[in-house]
Amino acid sequence: MAYRMQTSVPEVADLSKESPATLAMYGDSVKTPGSFAANCLQARRLIEKGVRFVQLFHQGWDQHGGLPGGITRQCKQTDQASAALIKDLKQRGLLEDTLVIWGGEFGRTAYSQGKITANNYGRDHHPRCFSLWMAGGGVKGGQAYGQTDEFGYNIVKDPVHVHDLHATMQHLLGVDHERQTFKFQGRYYRLTDIAGTVVKGVIA
Repeated sequence: MAYRMQTSVPEVADLSKESPATLAMYGDSVKTPGSFAANCLQARRLIEKGVRFVQLFHQGWDQHGGLPGGITRQCKQTDQASAALIKDLKQRGLLEDTLVIWGGEFGRTAYSQGKITANNYGRDHHPRCFSLWMAGGGVKGGQAYGQTDEFGYNIVKDPVHVHDLHATMQHLLGVDHERQTFKFQGRYYRLTDIAGTVVKGVIA
């Protein structure tokens, strides 16, 4: 895999052979090296080359202040490109075997933090409940799994612990998380600690 990565990087970074329609699908910033759109397109190209794990980062979401402008800017940078990646993988027959996971570090409160003005307020961290989305790779599409109360503060239906999420991700990748258990210094460990249940409701 290391050899394949080294030999394919220049080719993956060269977007000159992509069609105008594909570039337009990812958005104007796709031609800007290092942009999220460019990274999404390069992720598709890496997947085409057989790279098994690709991770993208997009920083700057920690908006304790300046939320209206910040969230608008961040979504403009990521929404179109994220949707394009899913569409692109699907039209090339790659989505069925590719698990796409889009999530952040943490949940955010649904209510405001700091001084509230018309165009400047923020949101604090919120560990009780937060959302992510998955597509492809055996995931059941077109549904929302789990539910919070009306304030978005507590989970009221179908909770998924982080260990459950990891167990489910491993299941979708063909790995039985319970078989990864090992003993170290008198304690049993695995990637899901000693917990985690596969969430059957999100599997196609």
